[in-house]
Amino acid sequence: MTAFSWILIATFLISLISFIGVLILFLKDKLLNKIILILVAFSAGGLMASAFFDLMPEAIEKGREQGDSLTSAFFYLVIGFCSFFILEQFIKWHHHHSTRHPEIAPFSYLILISDSVHNFIDGIIIAGSFLASFQVGVIATLAVAMHEIPQGIGNFGILIYGGVKKIKALFLNFLSAIAAVLGGIIGFFLFKNIAEGIPFLLAFAAGSFIYISASDLIPEIKQESNSKNSTVHFLVFILGLALIWTLTGLLD
Repeated sequence: MTAFSWILIATFLISLISFIGVLILFLKDKLLNKIILILVAFSAGGLMASAFFDLMPEAIEKGREQGDSLTSAFFYLVIGFCSFFILEQFIKWHHHHSTRHPEIAPFSYLILISDSVHNFIDGIIIAGSFLASFQVGVIATLAVAMHEIPQGIGNFGILIYGGVKKIKALFLNFLSAIAAVLGGIIGFFLFKNIAEGIPFLLAFAAGSFIYISASDLIPEIKQESNSKNSTVHFLVFILGLALIWTLTGLLD
């Protein structure tokens, strides 16, 4: 099989990981309501860890390879953060002036957009890995898969918490994940040109993850007045951080 065929297969399999959220479909609403904030806390930690332990170090490394300064990577991060701040304000304004889906929280849309960017980058990385060699491509695919499983569960929980129906959340999560296939295709045909923009995309995605985690998700779990539940949410947040940090260390 050609490298292009393996890229298509690998990125499509990565996209299918989004359906791991189907497990939540079978939970009763009463039980789901009990664990939904736990999923939000887990995803908040995972997004924060992905930004600081995975995306930014990679953005800095790729940038240095291209002669960019350290300042450039953090400048791109700030652009990502501010872009999602502006985007959320626009979504909120749109919701206030529209009767369509007013019950869906703006951060539900933000997580879909940011995750699409992240998945697109994953597709580019997988494409470049398979172009290097089959072995490198397989390792990169496994690394992305291990990273996507916990994040996919957390994102699915966020969509449900934000007011999206279960089936729709599953479908939207898959549409976001399929961006990996698009990234793989574009990465295969234009990899040399796109490679110059990878540091920007990585840092931009990191900025979006930090914004969503710090501005939208953490405030949600901070509203809990029960001290026991607050402790559980904090520990789950730390678990999300630790899991991504551990996976990143193992796969380096």
